[in-house]
Amino acid sequence: PVSLPSAVGQCGNQVGCRFWDLALREHAAVNKKGIYDESLSSFFRNVDTRSGGDGADIYKGKICSLKARALLIDMEEGVVNEILQGPLRDVFDSKQLITDVSGSGNNWAVGHKLYGYQYRENIVEKLRKTAEHCDCLQCFFIIHSMGGGTGSGLGTFVLNLLEDEFPEVYRFVTSVYPSGEDDVITSPYNSVLAMKELNEHADCVLPIENESLFDIVNKIHQMIDSGKLGSTVKQNSLVTSSAGSTKTVQEKPFDAMNNIVANLLLNLTSSARFEGSLNMDLNEISMNLVPFPRLHYLVSSLTPLYTLADVNVPSRRLDQMFSDAFSRDHQLIQADPKHSLYLACALLVRGNVQVSDLRRNIERLKPSLHFVSWNQEGWKTGLCSVPPVGRSHSLLALANNTCVKPTFIELKDRFMKLYKKKAHLHHYLHIDGMEQSCFSEAISSLSDLIEEYNELDATKGGPRTDPSRLKIAV
Repeated sequence: PVSLPSAVGQCGNQVGCRFWDLALREHAAVNKKGIYDESLSSFFRNVDTRSGGDGADIYKGKICSLKARALLIDMEEGVVNEILQGPLRDVFDSKQLITDVSGSGNNWAVGHKLYGYQYRENIVEKLRKTAEHCDCLQCFFIIHSMGGGTGSGLGTFVLNLLEDEFPEVYRFVTSVYPSGEDDVITSPYNSVLAMKELNEHADCVLPIENESLFDIVNKIHQMIDSGKLGSTVKQNSLVTSSAGSTKTVQEKPFDAMNNIVANLLLNLTSSARFEGSLNMDLNEISMNLVPFPRLHYLVSSLTPLYTLADVNVPSRRLDQMFSDAFSRDHQLIQADPKHSLYLACALLVRGNVQVSDLRRNIERLKPSLHFVSWNQEGWKTGLCSVPPVGRSHSLLALANNTCVKPTFIELKDRFMKLYKKKAHLHHYLHIDGMEQSCFSEAISSLSDLIEEYNELDATKGGPRTDPSRLKIAV
């Protein structure tokens, strides 16, 4: 099965750049013979570039020239040009890029209404071309941020296009949410306008908060610098690390944060790319973790954040990995799932881990977690035998949990502060097709979503009753 990522906006393309870089590193570590195989075909085409022109796809044999299955979109050229001049330049060609020079000015309406309609045909054509090369297209990924103009506006426009053009293909969205101290004053408007589109058109959304990424990066640095670990950290094993990848240029401040998101996407797709005793397709995540169409926001956590240099992995450390996945400081949003209500939970494990380890830890953790009464066994598990580069094992936990609610409430509060004063509205309303009703509908959509979570939370703590069984008359 093939996944097709679309990176939209500055943040989306910076995360995308780290993702492709780490994906190549991961496949290079496994694929020692340089043979194009099914695993590589999930994210890359093998193209014969010798004859010039488009180049024909080569489906087996030696790797000739790998091209990423992707679409890169940004309304300013900076980040995409950087990718094209960097070590990944040969992985993309101009037919996969859509750029402009003027940017969206931190304005959702410019990205969605103006550039959306201006570039619609171009985007659809490039999506179709990229999809034509896929034998079994399983899912689209959109990587974007919520606070700016292009990521939020054009990113959600692309999401709507995907639903129109490819209604049968799953739509996963990785959305980076701004922090309260964001330097974009209009980010609450952009985020809430984008949320309405995510509510209506995405199958699964993985919300990520800048603040959480920042905290995780700091936590790792503090642990290493303080010497508290009592042992050296294994080289290249940090979840924030770029070591061993194709990057030769100086690391940027956001690279460590973006590497965390890239690792999330690599782990999410590992089952589709590598062998394992319990494979989990992306469509299974949506099928098993989303019981109601609008409640499709999944809280993610990655563990371990690093590996210590001792070779053997005592089961105690393995158990710690599972415990950490449910702790507050490993979540990629500011949330505490343990004290909130689970609708369902997926555990995607990579590396040398047995099914028995998985079962033991689920049984151990279950009593401390609150699941909805009608889905007490709401666990979905995946086991992939290939660990991330530099590590022996890893775990990605995805929780459909009411702990996302505070993030949405805070976003609503920040939106209302501006909206009550009608501050900055005129920047949006002078764009063709943008009316004040767009704002009222967006905040109403967010309020409805919060209310749905409230109703679920109200059931928490009720008696856990087993459903009555059928009585068979004898």
